[in-house]
Amino acid sequence: MGTTSDLRFYGGADAYLAKCPSRTILDVLANKWTMLVMGALADGPVRFGQLRRRLDGITQKMLTQTLRNLERDGLVTRALYPTVPPRVEYSVTELGRSVLGLLTSIRVWSEVNINEVLSARYAYDERAEHDPEPIITAS
Repeated sequence: MGTTSDLRFYGGADAYLAKCPSRTILDVLANKWTMLVMGALADGPVRFGQLRRRLDGITQKMLTQTLRNLERDGLVTRALYPTVPPRVEYSVTELGRSVLGLLTSIRVWSEVNINEVLSARYAYDERAEHDPEPIITAS
């Protein structure tokens, strides 16, 4: 990424710039499964099967992919115990803990405000259904 003067103002990163690498972590954090996995790990280490049962609707493939992404970014750690069968536990790292509050706040806000959001969606859809499409003419 080329250096531009405005990056120094933002401490070396500016997510508004197309090539800023901080956008990659925004992609990870904005994912619903990331938010839910991190929340499920908030209270301590959890085994894969426990996570899968807790996260209703997630596939094994998506859970594996999400955990790998979080581990790669340093937000989650994976501990493998040499037992038969092998036991694997996932937990939030210190870096992960630093973002956990934000993710939890977004989840809680979503739960608290779901009825208002659904009402707004319904009202919008009703208006869109009854309002004619605007006529756009070429000038």
